[in-house]
Amino acid sequence: MREDIKELIRKRRHCVLATALNNEPYCSLMAYTTNADCTHIFMVTYRSTRKFKNLTDNPRVSLLIDSRNSAEARALTVQGEVKEIRADAEKKKIREFLLNIHPHMQNFLDHPDAAYISIKIKSLIFLNGLTGAYYERID
Repeated sequence: MREDIKELIRKRRHCVLATALNNEPYCSLMAYTTNADCTHIFMVTYRSTRKFKNLTDNPRVSLLIDSRNSAEARALTVQGEVKEIRADAEKKKIREFLLNIHPHMQNFLDHPDAAYISIKIKSLIFLNGLTGAYYERID
């Protein structure tokens, strides 16, 4: 993965998560963090949500990460697959990463209904400016 793409993933704090169930798309604004090599995106949602139901029934998702608050027009569309994280040690690490950039989320992250999820990036499309497009498949 190119360094400018990793930089965008690391710098941003929110993304739009697109899920679908029975051909019905659904989008959610999400806080996220990533692993060191930007191959996985981590986020938390409640199990009682429509979003989590969609993720459970259809683990294929799309994310949009963009530079909307800067002068440069850059956007990254990520295709990936979700799995719920069940290991306490892994959840604790993700919780710490999220709290470092989103300290206001502590009650949300500690709620008993909170589900920690990992999105393994399968492919991406990076738009740099209005015409520069780059596609990459991640194995």
